[in-house]
Amino acid sequence: MAARDPGFIAGAVPGAAAGRRRVRVAAYAGGGAPGGAGAGRAGAGPAAPAAPGGSGGAPRGSAGEARAGAGRAQARGAGGARESGPAAPGGNGPALGRFLAKAAAVTAGLTAAGAVFGLVRDQTIAHLFGAGHDSDSFLIAWTVPEMASTLLIEDAMALLMVPAFSHALARRSASRAGLTRMAARAQDPVRLLVGATLPRLLVMLAAVASVLVVAAPLVVAVLAPGLPDPELAVECTRLTALTVVSFGLAGYFSAALRAHRSFVPPAAIYVSYNVGIIGTMVALHTLWGVRAAAAGVAAGGLLMVLVQLPAFIRNVGFGPPRAKGAPRSQRDRDRPTLIAFGVIAPVIFFAVFRQSQVLVERFLAASLPPGAISHLNYAQKVAQMPMVLSLMICTVTFPVVAQAMAGGEREKARRRVEQDLALACLAVLMGTALVIGYAPQIIQVLFERGAFTHQDTLATASVMRVYGLGLLGHCLVGALSRPFFSTARPTWFPALAMGAGLLVNIVAGAFAVGWWGTYGIAAANAAGISTTAVLLLTGLGSRIVPIQRGRVAVSIGRLAVSAAAACATGWIAGPMIPDPLLSAALGCLLVPAMFGATGTAIRALEVTALPGQIDRFTSQFTQRFRNVR
Repeated sequence: MAARDPGFIAGAVPGAAAGRRRVRVAAYAGGGAPGGAGAGRAGAGPAAPAAPGGSGGAPRGSAGEARAGAGRAQARGAGGARESGPAAPGGNGPALGRFLAKAAAVTAGLTAAGAVFGLVRDQTIAHLFGAGHDSDSFLIAWTVPEMASTLLIEDAMALLMVPAFSHALARRSASRAGLTRMAARAQDPVRLLVGATLPRLLVMLAAVASVLVVAAPLVVAVLAPGLPDPELAVECTRLTALTVVSFGLAGYFSAALRAHRSFVPPAAIYVSYNVGIIGTMVALHTLWGVRAAAAGVAAGGLLMVLVQLPAFIRNVGFGPPRAKGAPRSQRDRDRPTLIAFGVIAPVIFFAVFRQSQVLVERFLAASLPPGAISHLNYAQKVAQMPMVLSLMICTVTFPVVAQAMAGGEREKARRRVEQDLALACLAVLMGTALVIGYAPQIIQVLFERGAFTHQDTLATASVMRVYGLGLLGHCLVGALSRPFFSTARPTWFPALAMGAGLLVNIVAGAFAVGWWGTYGIAAANAAGISTTAVLLLTGLGSRIVPIQRGRVAVSIGRLAVSAAAACATGWIAGPMIPDPLLSAALGCLLVPAMFGATGTAIRALEVTALPGQIDRFTSQFTQRFRNVR
């Protein structure tokens, strides 16, 4: 599931000698992508303070300003190493290209590593527990960390705390001139923010986790009312409820580190999470059965915190509970306000509605024969891999769109959004063709071993082919929602569109599950997410970014034709080779070849222009790493 959206917050930042100036803060909430900002627009006089965690030109004023500017000239790179330079990541030209390339390299590498470990995790679950009552019970309990991840790591926490830390960093840069080290430490806005928010957060998270532990039977009854013998699911839910605390801390640390432009620890959290699950399952499954998987989720959540703790202490630190001797107005300024919550409330509802698709599926599948929930889960996890990889394009380039929106450069934002949509749709449709065409071979290679039988392979592959019909919708929802959340004022349109899609999912699933079982549930998911995608595409052009909707629709249509031809080719050619591994490997060559040939024949511009775009993107990576100091 997706979710991770940045937004620009315009805040007034006090300058050292030029009064209050406006800077744009790029508050990035994605999985390991940039969170900087361009320098503030200023008139004559000393340069405006650098954006939080960013870099800026050295001030030309007093000695105190020069010292502050020299400190700001050092910026955290994506790998955590320091590099110098005047260009902020929100700027233009080669500096922006190099920054995006570096952020993309870090994000791509750690995202790929997390995906690989996630695949190994699912393979281990399938091998040890198969697709039956035990795995169904664990997957119901896994709903808690899935919801917690969306709210506490990927969306709500990030969109609340990244702007808060960014503003605190801006105030720190502007207020240190003329202070002693002890005084600067005592009045550090970043440490004051931590002291004002972290204790309250821990108390709230602990209270929620305690309620979930006590109310686990009720939670299971609501999530899966038709589940026979729910006691195992209740025990697993009590273990996974502990992730509410660990995920909340992990999300808080991630937001703080991204605001400080330290990207490696936040991007590595899912690697550590999956390592914790795998290790615990392997060590304890003979003693605890599927409960070992639930304990592994709790252990993985703890590792998500520990992998970021050293960097958090080094970059952020822990502060006093409040600023002693400071006026109340300053203490209030150093923690998020209800206004900030109001800004992200639409994002919270959007994320909850989107993640609720999983709740709907498991609720409907609970009354089906044992193994139905597991088949849906494995099919969805594999099918969504092309969507996750395609959205990496939008994740990395989104700060460019957000900055253009904040600066009123609507034409620049339009071009960027249209280009990102084209590339993301190309990637996801090519992956969809492979997933649908070679579904049995892929599932057999990945999962058919141990307790996961050949019948499980056939059932999961069939469901995955139905899920594949909704991959384009999932990709479009992830890509189109980002520009909506880049505006300065909150917008409820994405949440309403997601709510409409969820309603379609619920109604269609309730009718279809009785006739087609798991296939009906997967088809309802595809129908619901496609409804949301159409609404967002329609609303984006008329409300936020004036994209040419007709042109985008024609472009997607041509790519869909190419995907259909490639999918049909794979569907026919796949069974011709008995060995599933060899068949899937050849499919990875055959499907893109047919996709490209069909796209060239029907003059799909995204296909014909792809070689040049790959060359330019590769040159950015090469140039960036040649110039690393």
